[in-house]
Amino acid sequence: MKIFLVGGAVRDRLLGRPVSDHDWLVVGATPEDMTRRGYLPVGRDFPVFLHPKTREEYALARTERKSAPGYRGFSVHTAPDVTLEQDLARRDLTINAIALPAELVSAEGQFEPDPDHLADPFHGQRDLQGKVLRHVTDAFREDPVRILRLARFAARFDDFSVAPETMALMREMVRAGEADALVPERVWQELARGLMEARPSRMFEVLRECGALAVLLPEVDRLWGVPQPEAHHPEIDTGVHLMMVLDTSARLSASLPVRFACLMHDLGKGTTPADVLPRHIGHEKRSVELLHAVCDRWRVPVEIRELAEVVAREHGNVHRSGELDAAPLVRLLERCDAFRKPARFAEVLLACECDARGRLGFEDRPYPQRERLLAVLATAAAVPTDVVARKAQQSGATGPQIGDAIHRARIEAVAASLQES
Repeated sequence: MKIFLVGGAVRDRLLGRPVSDHDWLVVGATPEDMTRRGYLPVGRDFPVFLHPKTREEYALARTERKSAPGYRGFSVHTAPDVTLEQDLARRDLTINAIALPAELVSAEGQFEPDPDHLADPFHGQRDLQGKVLRHVTDAFREDPVRILRLARFAARFDDFSVAPETMALMREMVRAGEADALVPERVWQELARGLMEARPSRMFEVLRECGALAVLLPEVDRLWGVPQPEAHHPEIDTGVHLMMVLDTSARLSASLPVRFACLMHDLGKGTTPADVLPRHIGHEKRSVELLHAVCDRWRVPVEIRELAEVVAREHGNVHRSGELDAAPLVRLLERCDAFRKPARFAEVLLACECDARGRLGFEDRPYPQRERLLAVLATAAAVPTDVVARKAQQSGATGPQIGDAIHRARIEAVAASLQES
């Protein structure tokens, strides 16, 4: 029995990046060997065990064979005679197929990846130095999730290129219908992780280049080549704008819900009739309808979906909010449910700021709408609604009439505040 540290930990240490997780591979053992040594079995699809003390995962070396389409269509073989190289051969990218003997890792998880001690049968170190994302073997084609994983790594290592033969292989997989067999849970998992990388635009550029974006997110894919008015969008192309917005969200350290909202906010521009281009009248309503389809397809969590809907519907009104007086400002806050969900409203405003700054030449422009609307919300929210409601009730008001009284009181407070400023 021999144990190796494999995958991301070795890769990241070679790149000089911090190491957060350790993946361990066990060669020459059976499940019975592992349980006898106190390891706890947890793997459902193949033998994975938790270390009796550290609780880190240890997987038995295995080979895989494609038995059906899609992500789950594999038969897995584990045995003591499966070699380290056979296991590394089934991994996705060469940079993830490097192993280090466990005895060279300290009890605290510290190690130095000396090239003389690394097992690197597929030249992952060479690709790290050349900044190339390359598949290990033709087995890559058997798992369509790997297309998404590679695109996600492109977003993380944004100065890496995709090897031409790997891009060609991914195109073949898409043409063969492998991307159509992806399950919603895995698609959403990879999209969510890719959105949170350093340069999320790279994920969508790679997916678009291999054809997978048109299968997974046709609503996003059709945005390229759609023009916008140059006066407001010097970059003109809607797809280019969308990628700039995503990268702005990463630059501003936005949360996942904000980044997803940025991805969804302009979907309606892809369905604007050609005879009215480059204007996009009413695209907000179409964007909401399209994002519902995306969220249903990939089972996007409800709270993320709801934020995206508010941003898609209201981003134009938020951008124009500097021109509004008290009454339409309060109505905007009410449509955004800002009084009940002020933290979410702050995220709505951040997504709108990403949209405004995700334009050529606007990257460092201030976005005063955000601070102004937060101040308006604070003023309107400070209105003592219980006092207003009690007075309205004493005047004989009931139900909706009480709500109207609160609405008018908020408008009066905002109007007074705007007058003072």
